[in-house]
Amino acid sequence: MAAYGLYSHIRANRIRSGFLLVGLFFLVYLMVFAGALVAEAFTHYDVALDQLLRFAQRDFIQALPFATVGAALWVVVAYYFHQSLIDAVTGGEDVSRAAEPRLYNLLENLCISRGIPMPKLKVVETDVLNAYSSGMNQKQYSVTVTRGLLDNLDDKEVEAVLGHELTHIRNGDVKMMVIAVVIAGVISFFAELFFRVMFRGGFRMRSSGDRKGGAGFAILIAVALVALAWLLSIVIRFALSRKREYLADAGSVELTKNPDAMISALRKIEGRGELPGSTSAIMEMCVDNPREGFSDIFATHPPVDSRVDALVKFAGGHDPGPLALPMPKDMRDDSDDDDEEESDETPRPQIPPPPDEKPKGPWGPKPFGRRRGGPWG
Repeated sequence: MAAYGLYSHIRANRIRSGFLLVGLFFLVYLMVFAGALVAEAFTHYDVALDQLLRFAQRDFIQALPFATVGAALWVVVAYYFHQSLIDAVTGGEDVSRAAEPRLYNLLENLCISRGIPMPKLKVVETDVLNAYSSGMNQKQYSVTVTRGLLDNLDDKEVEAVLGHELTHIRNGDVKMMVIAVVIAGVISFFAELFFRVMFRGGFRMRSSGDRKGGAGFAILIAVALVALAWLLSIVIRFALSRKREYLADAGSVELTKNPDAMISALRKIEGRGELPGSTSAIMEMCVDNPREGFSDIFATHPPVDSRVDALVKFAGGHDPGPLALPMPKDMRDDSDDDDEEESDETPRPQIPPPPDEKPKGPWGPKPFGRRRGGPWG
């Protein structure tokens, strides 16, 4: 079954997107309650734990509207300005047909063949090999590739990578990844705020540590809540199943009808896609994420070997194994010049001319030396 146009997968992604947004607000509320508990522990360090929990609950209810508005504003800002934030981190820049005719024509042909609105094109000027798509609606969708990918992949391989990213857009994976980036940003912000509050009040706790109360236990509970929020943010990110990469690979094959191009593109990108200065959230949006978690548990992408095996098994492709990148053009030109110089300096061997062939037989030349005896000798 072709991955491109799997309406069940698209519908599941929409449902997951809704759950991700709900999970975002839940994690924000959890972080706010932890902050309120720490604040009460610093203020009332000689109060029993149950009273501190009641005080924190009261503060949480008072702060709930502000936390909701803040999270909503974060979502709105991310919705309209996420592309600018991503471009600021990766260095992606818009390109036109005149600037990149090869890339523009490849993407345009794919979109025309399927009747898809053409997304914006961006290029990151780096030697690494990778690509990603982003956006929340048709007006925002964009596909970004690196200069290293354009220089080292041929047209068929670049077309396969573009088909992979178009499938992510079509299947709704891009929206989910942007929401995951928003969640990571919100949780990171509140976690930093939480620890700033702790360090700011830490001296007061140390100076009054001889008094009895439940402040110490309250601090431990707050730290546990922050750890839980961080863990749940990871779980929410992994709600974005790694199956999406298999489906995008299959969707690319359906678009291009060329599984070998997708396989060779993955083999060339493998281990060469680390975008300098990019966060883990952005790397999760790329074709390949070379960053691996502990024992592959926290890996956001399946291994390239597994993806290639799936294409060989289900799409009939051929795996060439790990591929070396082609020699850069300037180095090829230099080597060609060196070869020409060597060929000019090295004397060619002189081939002797063929001997003059004369007819053999009774009319041929007589042999030198002693003549043969006989009546005619």
